[in-house]
Amino acid sequence: MRRWEVLVDKHLIEFSRRGLSEDYIKNTGRELDRWGAWLKRRRPRPRLEDIGSEMIIRYIRGRTAFRAKATVYGLVSKLRGMGDLLVREGIWRQNHLKWIRGPKLDRRARTPRRIKKVHLEKLLLTAARSHLKYYRYMWVAVLMLLYSTGLRRGELERLDISDWDRNENMIKIDGRKTGRERRVPVPESVCGAIEAYLVRRHNLLEMRSNLEEEAFFINKYGSRMKGASIGVSLHKLAHRAEVPLVTIHQFRHTCASDLLEGGINLTDVQKILGHANISSTMRYLHIADPQRRKAMERHPINEMLGMEGSKDG
Repeated sequence: MRRWEVLVDKHLIEFSRRGLSEDYIKNTGRELDRWGAWLKRRRPRPRLEDIGSEMIIRYIRGRTAFRAKATVYGLVSKLRGMGDLLVREGIWRQNHLKWIRGPKLDRRARTPRRIKKVHLEKLLLTAARSHLKYYRYMWVAVLMLLYSTGLRRGELERLDISDWDRNENMIKIDGRKTGRERRVPVPESVCGAIEAYLVRRHNLLEMRSNLEEEAFFINKYGSRMKGASIGVSLHKLAHRAEVPLVTIHQFRHTCASDLLEGGINLTDVQKILGHANISSTMRYLHIADPQRRKAMERHPINEMLGMEGSKDG
């Protein structure tokens, strides 16, 4: 299957040139390697030219048994992209996967639950009581930045100290997932938490003789905090705070929903979150709408109409 491996490498190089995220490229590579290994085990081993719809459907069924709709949808999408390459290379006459559709997804149904205000407050209070003084300041800054800007996990991990502009109260976020860098304004209260943390960060790096470290968030050893480590630590923090387990992505969804409920323009929320397509932002509207309906119930016109009705009666 050497020929398959060469084609997969070519496909991934195209992705890289298009500026797609490293994580997505790696995930696609793993999925295509898995497909290639499955083809290699077939007896008799098929030529790439002979792979047809029946064989593809058999693989998809076996690969996605008992899997969520989102997993099936993602798999079909990745295989379809490889099919397009096989057509361009003249190996297939047509992309058999073009006619294989993944399950229809309701994006609103996939929206994670929001973090309740009382739970956010408990998380912040628990973080401020961490046994290690440095982590008190670091975790308060992490939580406030996640909630106020809706950072993705990878974006949080890759933040560098040079990305922070205190004069403008702005933080620069790389656009590795969408290919677009963005600068997001940070509320003054969050700026205070960040500045308090940065003092402790400097002191820690000075003690570790590592003042050249560029990472914005560092662990107690003076090294960059990894996204997976932040996620695990967040679970532990939630456990200590006696609140339901929360994820980094839940902060992103909570940020989006609360901004929309607060009346922030949809396109502004899109820019803050770094969505490439506004349809990704629009899925939060169904969350904000109930609150807006309640607000409309308190609209002065209701009182006016009530008074009008009493006169007519």
